[in-house]
Amino acid sequence: MKINFTTLGCPKNIVDSEYLLGGLQGADVEFVDDPGQAETIILNTCGFIQGAKEESIDAILQALELKKEGKCRKVFVTGCLSQRYSQELAEEMPEVDGFYGNRDMGQILSELTNELDLRREILGERLLTTPSHFAYLKVSEGCENPCTFCAIPAIRGGFKSRPVEQLVDEAQMLVDKGVRELIIVGQDTTIYGRDLYGERRLVSLLDQLCDIKALRWLRLLYTYPAHFTDDLIEIITDKREVINYVDMPVQHASDRILQKMGRKAKRRDIERIFTKLREGNPEIALRSTLLVGFPGETDADHRELYDFVDQMRLNRLGLFTFSSEEGTPAHNFTDHVPYHIMNERWAELNDLQNQISFEHNELYLGRTIEAVIDEYQESSGCYIGRSSHDCPEIDNSVIVRGSGLQPGAFCPVEIDDVTDYELHGAHIR
Repeated sequence: MKINFTTLGCPKNIVDSEYLLGGLQGADVEFVDDPGQAETIILNTCGFIQGAKEESIDAILQALELKKEGKCRKVFVTGCLSQRYSQELAEEMPEVDGFYGNRDMGQILSELTNELDLRREILGERLLTTPSHFAYLKVSEGCENPCTFCAIPAIRGGFKSRPVEQLVDEAQMLVDKGVRELIIVGQDTTIYGRDLYGERRLVSLLDQLCDIKALRWLRLLYTYPAHFTDDLIEIITDKREVINYVDMPVQHASDRILQKMGRKAKRRDIERIFTKLREGNPEIALRSTLLVGFPGETDADHRELYDFVDQMRLNRLGLFTFSSEEGTPAHNFTDHVPYHIMNERWAELNDLQNQISFEHNELYLGRTIEAVIDEYQESSGCYIGRSSHDCPEIDNSVIVRGSGLQPGAFCPVEIDDVTDYELHGAHIR
């Protein structure tokens, strides 16, 4: 049976897909990249914001068109969109053979194997869809933070940590398969363990993961400023494997807007954490995301946000305009910012961050850094890699001239040119 499995959305969805793929694999199954060559199409969808929902619906419609043309027999949909709108989708798209959510991968896998008439034991293995040298380690599911703009708690449910022993075993298994970079994900990684153990256990987990031989990089995503502790700063500073990189989505810098967003940290708290991280390690890369045009955001609020970006000079920054999501408190706010103003504010911040990013990159000129190679690009004749300051898919790239390198290789690169979001250099043998 030829199966095409398409994943949309965030790294947490990627992990879910890898569990499903691992359970479906077998001698009687072949996974194909081209949906047009598949007998069965499975779509793991995203339903976080409007743009993601539209992308997911388009993908379903394209799959159903292939089914209508007789190029595939079955189409199944899982993931956040299906979790959130399963009844509505089933009514609008009866041609889909099954809608599944995302809260119980074991149950979904069992139902899919029955639907596809695959008779095998479910082993709970993962089939990686990332390059073999990096993988995501999802430490928790769901969320308990009361952000007024976010639908994740309604989609993925309450916060639920995975046991430390299970995570360490999975990490060891991934490293045994060749993974050298583990990327820690969860809706809020900083409160990991509190529901299971009555206290936060992220630092303890990181400490145990650092003992895994052959693991080179541990990268930390989705930390939450209100729960960021000094012992977390210490382990990032002290442990070689926990790389000099922190992703902390702060969303805004105006205390008035942060309160309206339901965020628990104020601007001074956020700045204190960033300052302490840099004091502990001046080489650290700080990444964040900001939400522009939240309902009620005034020119003064935007100016505060602009000043924050200018003063903090974050190494990496994702900028998003507000998306009104049904089922969230913010959806019912009446003081929405007009689209053209949101877009103007986004463009102003984007221009500022482009300049900041270029200035950060200029500091690398003439330096030799360590980069990991992700792929070889035929069109340019160069390798595409990343520094420890760059997360796959979302951050900058290192363009490497050289030969004889393979994906997953960690190599020294002498930087001789930069752009806003790229470093260019030659492999030093």
